[in-house]
Amino acid sequence: MVEVQLSKIVITRPTENQVIFLREKGGRRSFPILIGFVEALAIHRRVMEEDTKRPMTHDLLASLVKALDCRLDHVEVTSLHNNTFFAKLVLDKQGTSIEVDSRPSDAIALAVRLDAPIYVAEDVLQEVTRDNPTLDT
Repeated sequence: MVEVQLSKIVITRPTENQVIFLREKGGRRSFPILIGFVEALAIHRRVMEEDTKRPMTHDLLASLVKALDCRLDHVEVTSLHNNTFFAKLVLDKQGTSIEVDSRPSDAIALAVRLDAPIYVAEDVLQEVTRDNPTLDT
């Protein structure tokens, strides 16, 4: 696994796919992931430290993780099949690791809320950066 960080969020019209870019931490490789408008807005709000009057879905999930005495250890983007990324949350509950299947957009939205690291499988990173290792400038 290679640690990455959120490097850019591109939000356009709500009817279109939004884009987030992940960049290899301490490296040059970067790639986009298409996500939904709601997820992009959730990530953007947290990055910009904007609060909402009521908890949104990802805020609720973060509260549940804490209320269940868990910690989001990290997020993993594990695979890419037919142009669809797959991810999982890796939770820690008193020393026990719990893995939960997740869409990357939801996992990243939760990671930015809970200050958890994001990792991408090396084979996924190689595949998405094969032709252009720095898609994000």
